[in-house]
Amino acid sequence: MLAGLARELDALRRAVAELEPVPGQVEALAKLVGELSQALAAVTARRRIPAAPSWLLAPTDPDHVARLLDELCAWLETVFLRYPDGAQVLPECWLWHPEVVEELLWLMHAWCAAYQGPGASVGAAGDWHDRQRPGVVARVKKQAGGCSSERHQTRPGWSSAPSGPIEVPGRGAVEAITQWWAHDRDAAAPEPVGGGRR
Repeated sequence: MLAGLARELDALRRAVAELEPVPGQVEALAKLVGELSQALAAVTARRRIPAAPSWLLAPTDPDHVARLLDELCAWLETVFLRYPDGAQVLPECWLWHPEVVEELLWLMHAWCAAYQGPGASVGAAGDWHDRQRPGVVARVKKQAGGCSSERHQTRPGWSSAPSGPIEVPGRGAVEAITQWWAHDRDAAAPEPVGGGRR
C-alpha cells in the first residue's frame, strides 16, 4: 500500500511539474493579445475615411457652396470625365439635378479616400473602379441621361421641371407609425388614411 502511494505521489509531482510553465505562457499570451489589440486599433484608425459632404444638406453659405462646386468641377475635369462613359452620361444640365450633384460629390470623396491619405489602398481603388464609379454612372444615366438645359428653362413654350418643396409620400402617417412601432409593433400596423386603391 505504501509503495502504491509513493507511485501516485511521484506521478502527481510529474504532472504538477508539467504545469509550471503555464502561468508564464498565460502571461505571454495576454501580452500578445494586448499587442494585437493595439495594432488593430492603429490600422482601424488609419482606415477611417472622412465623411463626404452632402449637397442635399449643404449649408446655405454661398462661399461654402461655391467651394463644393469648384472642387467638384475640378475633379470632374481631372478624373470623372476622362472615362468615356462618364463623359457620355453627364448632361450639360447636371447642376440642376441635386441628386446627380450628390452622387458625384460622394464619388469624388470615395476617389480621394481610395487614392489619397492614410487610408488609401489598392483594394479601395479597385472598389472605386469596379463598383462605385460604374454604379454612379448608371444612376446618373437613369436620373438625368435624357435631360438637357432646355428642359430646365421656364419661359413660355418650354417644359420645366416641377418646382416647390418636395412632398414626402405618406408623411401624414408618421405619428401613427411612430406610435405603432414604438408601442405595439407585434400587432397589425394601423391602416393608411386616404389615398390607396378604391
